[in-house]
Amino acid sequence: MRLRAALTAALATATCATALATIHTPATAAPTDPTTLGIAQALNITPEQATTDLVSQRQAHSLYHSLTPLHPHLAGHWFNPTTGNLTLAVTTQKHAEAAREAGADAVIVPRTKAELTRLDTAVRTLIGKGVPGVFGWGTDVQNNQIQITVNTTAATSATQTFLTKARELGPGVSISETTTQQRRQAGTVQPGNPWWPGSESGCSIGFATTDSAGGKHFLTAGHCTNDVNQPAYGQSGQQNRIGTSNVGGTRSVNGREGDMGVVAVTEPGWTLSAAVNTWGQPAVTVTGSVEAMVGDRVCHSGNTSKWQCGVVKYTNRAVDYGGGLVIEGLTWTTACSLGGDSGGAWMLGDKAVGLHEGGPSRCVQNPSDGELSLFQPVNEALRKWNLTLVTGGGGEDDTTAPSTPANPRSTGSTGSSVSLAWDAATDNVGVTGYEVYNGSTLATTVAGTSATVDGLSADTAYTFTVRARDAAGNRSAPSAAVNARTQPGGGGGRTFTNITDYPIQDFRTAVSPVRSTAAGAAARPVTVLVNATHSCYGDLNITLVSPTGRSYALARWPGGNYACTPFPANKTFTVTPAASEPASGTWTLRIGDNGPRDTGVLDSWSVTV
Repeated sequence: MRLRAALTAALATATCATALATIHTPATAAPTDPTTLGIAQALNITPEQATTDLVSQRQAHSLYHSLTPLHPHLAGHWFNPTTGNLTLAVTTQKHAEAAREAGADAVIVPRTKAELTRLDTAVRTLIGKGVPGVFGWGTDVQNNQIQITVNTTAATSATQTFLTKARELGPGVSISETTTQQRRQAGTVQPGNPWWPGSESGCSIGFATTDSAGGKHFLTAGHCTNDVNQPAYGQSGQQNRIGTSNVGGTRSVNGREGDMGVVAVTEPGWTLSAAVNTWGQPAVTVTGSVEAMVGDRVCHSGNTSKWQCGVVKYTNRAVDYGGGLVIEGLTWTTACSLGGDSGGAWMLGDKAVGLHEGGPSRCVQNPSDGELSLFQPVNEALRKWNLTLVTGGGGEDDTTAPSTPANPRSTGSTGSSVSLAWDAATDNVGVTGYEVYNGSTLATTVAGTSATVDGLSADTAYTFTVRARDAAGNRSAPSAAVNARTQPGGGGGRTFTNITDYPIQDFRTAVSPVRSTAAGAAARPVTVLVNATHSCYGDLNITLVSPTGRSYALARWPGGNYACTPFPANKTFTVTPAASEPASGTWTLRIGDNGPRDTGVLDSWSVTV
């Protein structure tokens, strides 16, 4: 009953949100709309049917985001163009009935999300450092399986051994074979226009963005911005300079974390545009950003293939280009793409959805998995570098601030953190993020309507406010104040915890602090409890740093050849600190990943001092 009541309230909110969206987005698209025409051509349907699909798709996204009480019980979700509705995969009749009552279609599947995650981890462990011919793997939500794709022209005996072991995992793992696979595509600041990194081959512009200081930038592919402080040009040859890519070496990612980079627009005369180049058709103006779901109709703009559309087949899927280069978290689509499209803008209607990553460098009808085009979700890049998407023509004439976030509230606390939530604000163009303040200090910036502020002292009262922000940098008035108190430290006030997730990434260090308010000297020994997942425990260096800056090794990477084993659940470490070590202050856990081609997350940790 509680679930249904929550769903009823959520659906009422979704109805209001859909009504607001209708004000800004026409219910039908004009016959010359490039998205409608591109999708109609790509899918061989009429423009009228493409219009219907786009409207239904938008409504499916709104419905999904309104059903948060059901999200923990889902094994997957997708847009079904046949019914024009959102489909939810669940494992019980009770949740299927709840989904249908809320207006979604439901299918009952045999495997939960947790079981799919277990199988996915098992597959990644088998793949290890790479298997010849195996170039794609991830969850196929529509078939409730982990799907592996193999290029049979590159297979060896090692491939056959891997496939035998993968099949032994059971019917939850599916294997498809192709004879092709994707390749890396090299290749006013307007999404889809070309740009040239130094004297290298051309790439395409993703989306114009600004930072908190008003600096101008654009997003593109990380493999186009590998070089540090490389000049960026608006045409081939060293002419017409736009700015500098990967400033300081911190604005490019090209590995397991993703494929995304930033170019700083520093040269005079360059303005930022939200109008996506559709190459001969009316431009599509970016109004915000969104995450893609399976079944979505999407289009992209690039320097070589120009304006191409297709359907999302997979989300959050890995690709292996060989030579140790694996990119995770990508979206795979049926749209055509060619070399030189890299970094270009992917759109879901009028919303930014991705940055072009790679593809087959040829366009075919009815593409196989090896001929699909891939994109990096754009929201991940915006969050990573705290950038604001330029929308609605650049936002230069937008002086209207968003509404004040309503109903701010505390949703929980620990000895070192407070979790908050609030109702979404509205804006004449679109809200792009929220700023959470601890007193008068900016604590964090988030894209959604919830946040956790950590690094706090135990058993202490705090006051928080929230402000909404739009693409032009306009900020709302502060919300009503939320008064919250952290929990006393457990274990007699001497155990302190950080529950924030930190990714454990190849050749990087996850750093998680905890603030202790315990008095006197630290215990001897100090106990550390780590709750993490990682596919290769042996790759990790784990260190505890005390309030005085001393480092205490908990686990050391052995180096050399060794068998990878998963990180143990709820692993406990003990260490004897120096006699002079105080209990009070900031204790920091550092987890360094010293090996390639594995993945993990630090879920939480605690220190008893």
